[in-house]
Amino acid sequence: MRSQGAVQTKPPLIHRLLELINLRPGEGERTLLMFAFYTASSMGILWLEVSSAALFLGEYGAANLPWIYLFSAAVGFSLNTIYSWLQRLLPLRWVIVLIALLMALPILLFRWGLAVPWLAAATVFAMRLWMEAIYNLNDLNVAVTANQLFNIREIKRAYPIISSGNLVADVLSGFSVYLLLNLVGLENVLLLAFLIMVVGSVILLYLSQTYEHAFPDSPKRQAEETSFNQAQNRLQGSLRQYVILLFAFFVLAQMLMFSIEFQFLNQLEINLDDYEIAGFLGIFTGLLGLIELVTQWFTSSRLIERKGVFTVSLILPSAIVVLGLINLVLSSPLFLGANFLFLGLVALKFFDEWLRYTLMVSTRPVLFQPIPDQLRSSMQSFIAGIAEPFSMGFTGITILLTIAICRRLGFYEVAFQSRVFLVGVIASALVWFGVIYLLRSRYLNLLVLGAERGLLSFSDANLRVLKRAFIDQLESQTSEANKRSCIELLCHIDQKGVGEILAPQLATLSPALQRQSLEAMLEYPNPDYLEPVETLLKASRQPEVLALALRYVWLAEANPDINALRPYLKPDIDPVVRGTAASMMLRRGDRQERAEATETLRKMLTHEQERERVMACRALGEAEYMQALRIYIRDLLQDESLRVRRALLDAIAATQLEEYYPSLLKALQYKSTREAAVKALTRLGNEALPMLERVATDGYKPEALRNQAWQVIGDIGTPEALDILINSLMTSWGNTRRWILRILLNLFQETGVKRSNFIDAALDQLGRSGIENLMNTELAFIAQMLAAKIDLSAEQVSGREANLLREALDDLQDDAIERFFMLLRFVSPPSAIQAAQVSLQGSSASRARGLEILDNSLDISSKRAFLGILDKRSDWEKLKFLAALARYSPQAPNERLRSLLDLRNFLSDWALACCFHLARHKRWRLTADHTVACLQHPTGFVREAVLAYLNMASPRALKAVLPLMKEDPNALVAAQVHQLLADLQLEEDSPTLSSPA
Repeated sequence: MRSQGAVQTKPPLIHRLLELINLRPGEGERTLLMFAFYTASSMGILWLEVSSAALFLGEYGAANLPWIYLFSAAVGFSLNTIYSWLQRLLPLRWVIVLIALLMALPILLFRWGLAVPWLAAATVFAMRLWMEAIYNLNDLNVAVTANQLFNIREIKRAYPIISSGNLVADVLSGFSVYLLLNLVGLENVLLLAFLIMVVGSVILLYLSQTYEHAFPDSPKRQAEETSFNQAQNRLQGSLRQYVILLFAFFVLAQMLMFSIEFQFLNQLEINLDDYEIAGFLGIFTGLLGLIELVTQWFTSSRLIERKGVFTVSLILPSAIVVLGLINLVLSSPLFLGANFLFLGLVALKFFDEWLRYTLMVSTRPVLFQPIPDQLRSSMQSFIAGIAEPFSMGFTGITILLTIAICRRLGFYEVAFQSRVFLVGVIASALVWFGVIYLLRSRYLNLLVLGAERGLLSFSDANLRVLKRAFIDQLESQTSEANKRSCIELLCHIDQKGVGEILAPQLATLSPALQRQSLEAMLEYPNPDYLEPVETLLKASRQPEVLALALRYVWLAEANPDINALRPYLKPDIDPVVRGTAASMMLRRGDRQERAEATETLRKMLTHEQERERVMACRALGEAEYMQALRIYIRDLLQDESLRVRRALLDAIAATQLEEYYPSLLKALQYKSTREAAVKALTRLGNEALPMLERVATDGYKPEALRNQAWQVIGDIGTPEALDILINSLMTSWGNTRRWILRILLNLFQETGVKRSNFIDAALDQLGRSGIENLMNTELAFIAQMLAAKIDLSAEQVSGREANLLREALDDLQDDAIERFFMLLRFVSPPSAIQAAQVSLQGSSASRARGLEILDNSLDISSKRAFLGILDKRSDWEKLKFLAALARYSPQAPNERLRSLLDLRNFLSDWALACCFHLARHKRWRLTADHTVACLQHPTGFVREAVLAYLNMASPRALKAVLPLMKEDPNALVAAQVHQLLADLQLEEDSPTLSSPA
């Protein structure tokens, strides 16, 4: 039986109606107004089209249609120029209304012209010309308005409904035109077209004023607007390529439409008379409109959301190619001949109209969304003003030339010419298919670039050019801070090649920069750079620089002269130089020389000055073994100087003194020695892995210490270390899994062939299926949290404790989503995932862009479920997306709480404590397994919550447990235990005290 809380979470009727047509709450009113406007304006244009088609074919014939295309191109270009010009004079919300009225006004002139005999022929030509020109202008007006009212995700859902207004107009005008022709006559249908277009303008006026905030307040002045020539200067790289491909996309789309339309009308003229044409077009348009309407309302938006914009866009060119080939083959003399052309072209026209005005129309506005906001409207105006009229004119010229060439060659048959046009249609559709494929790759790139605008990616830069820039920066008179940053960046980009740039610059750098440069070069000593370092060794007076230069020379030289080190062992030499010389002599000298170095370091280790002891400890770290000096280690670990203790930690690791390894782990706990301990443990490499793994997996250790242990394992970075991380990733949960993922991601993104091979080998153990399994566990966990929120909703359970638990469940859901994003970076482009994640934290438009990036970049089985929980939906709707991973069964609140405790290993410490506080507050019974297990929890406040619950639920059990917890390591829990023991003792004594009464 479904619980009351579950029933109350069902969406209301209006939401379910919106869901039926794939809309969200808040999108309905805008979509309905746009739908009404588009329906009205399209009805007027379609009435004008049916009237003008019948009159034109009767007056001029289909052979003159190419001239209409040529002149319509000029008129269409002029109208779109006016559209752009008006935007510079008036706010956009007024421009869209004026354009709607401008399309309707000439219809009155056409009605008057048809009544004048000497103007009738010219009026028929002008009607057809105007209809062809305003058809695309109306679509542009709708697309521009929709792009202002909806973001990139909303428009994918709303625009199919909006564009269905054209289909409703097809049905209404198509089935009504035959009746109107008989009632009012062909000419008077024009007056009805004018009136219905004015109604559409009024609706658009209301919409523009109601949603005034969605439109710019001021017109685009000449100084502010980006004209096409100015926009070209700003379009670089991917954006320029995208706009060019977008231009080609619309040119080819329009060329195919006009080519198919010409052949279709040509066949109508051959097979039907004027009134038969009007009646046939009405019925054809009405039936087609019904089919398109059903497709738009119930299929288009869902298909676009599931399959993506570009997969859907490929359907139309594929259908044209297939139908064109069938028509070409069957209409040939070898098969059915010219008799099949009429049926074949009707079928081709049907599928072209059906797919073009459902799927293609729905995707058109989405294609402009990756273009930056400041360029989007100008690009839409440019493509509508240039591409579509250009395609119309080009198609007209192509048709005229094709007919002329065929006649010149003696082929006068219309059937032969139609087959030639079919070949051209098939070829154009194949080119269009290729353009869509190329457009797809640029689409995602632009979305990511838009989200990452202002960031620089060095991975795409030319390393040689960067090195030249670094040299220029070091040679310039810029600040020392800039040069320091330059060296740090160079080390990050090309650690091995830093010597090539830094060595020649050593003499001109300041002592601080010389020290930084030598430290960087010491990672990979190279004999090729000995000369500038030796020069610095002779010239420098800075002890730190001298010590680094001395170490570099001795590490880079193959056979150094050991006697050259003896002068540096004198007591008057600075300790840092003396310690370096002693460590080099310990490393590469014979027995007598090592004895000299040992004596020098002994005196330094026991010296009263801190600097002497610090430098001696550093020297021990640079030596390969301690020999007789290890007797001083225990005292030095207790040295009053923190700097001495830090230096000694590295020496322990360098010389592998196993008996002092526990000191490294102990130093990891304290902030003052943590950095030195991390460095020392990392230096130990695989030898430190067993003890680090023990610390990292010990739940009773502090979380900060466990995280540091994981981090050191990652810093070690050997295949064995990566094996530990990968295996632990599969068995860990919560913050531990997130920390391991963060470490693996840092390793995954590091450069270096050797490191990359290690990481690839480690990830191969997990595999793509393994990563997707981890993703599915995160989604299943989210489903459990959503189910708990529904069954423990505020309507079901009230109170402070319940509110705290619901907040904890929200936090757990957010953590799971964050871990999911981390996992995505292993199987998807990291830059795209990062851009999407950042975008999801912004405004509604930015959030929509982030979802669109994910929709186009993810290739995982759970993509739809993940996008569903990221979208703004109710918990009930999100659960429906996750049904395949975790089936929801409504439970009573107390049962759901026990189900949550069954998942205690996956809950956060705070959520677990909230469960027991809520059970105590509501006096709900929990199982013994839950209480016993959580009494042993490593976190103190969880044990505290369990004790508080037991005090309410089972005092007898509490009495048995309390003596065992008197020595609890957590001070608050220990105090609670003593207080509860005192309360129990007081209760036992109270009857005795009250017995005399």
